[in-house]
Amino acid sequence: MSNTIELLAEDRTDMGKGASRRLRREGKVPAILYGGDREPRSLVLDHASLIHHLENEAVYSSILTVTVGDKSQPCVLKDLQRHPAKPRVMHVDLQRVLEDVEIRVRVPVHFIGEESAVGVKQQGGAISHHMTEIEVSCLPRYLPEFIEVDVSGLELDESITLSQLSLPDGVEIPQLAQGEEFDQPVVAIHRIKAVVIEPEEGEEEAEAEPAEVPTLKDEEESED
Repeated sequence: MSNTIELLAEDRTDMGKGASRRLRREGKVPAILYGGDREPRSLVLDHASLIHHLENEAVYSSILTVTVGDKSQPCVLKDLQRHPAKPRVMHVDLQRVLEDVEIRVRVPVHFIGEESAVGVKQQGGAISHHMTEIEVSCLPRYLPEFIEVDVSGLELDESITLSQLSLPDGVEIPQLAQGEEFDQPVVAIHRIKAVVIEPEEGEEEAEAEPAEVPTLKDEEESED
């Protein structure tokens, strides 16, 4: 996969919570670049540029390029810390990538064939997404942007598990190495349960005993 997403960064010199707050007020984001055969490196990213990149789903599962001055380093986005109430990124973790060392990255799942799925179109079921992203292990050059799952042939009460996924060459799912019990469903088609609404107390009596409608004779007697 080619490095198409570039993060421009600067070295961070001021440390501590106070310095981090000042950076954020200036529209910057503290970051750390770690891993590989080098020491961790503290960086500063531009917040507006970062937010723009994060709008692209591929940034989460691609080999990125972080550039400081005239030097560049391939990396992957490992973690984001976001503000709990504001649309702001508080901190970024980047992991260095070495060409001959496997990496673990969570990649999104793309489902296709949902509208034409047998269990939905012909059998009246509903689709349940049990996973929307999956952690994969591979060399950097084999990293997929997403895993595609075709559910068009899925019938009612059937599911597709991790071991049934069609993975690109060189890509594995580490979770499966932990045993059969970790072969969890990714997507399934289940029956739609009917919801029965019980009448509240007193409603049945009201329906069983409708109010009496006054007759003409009753009206004449009341006038007398």
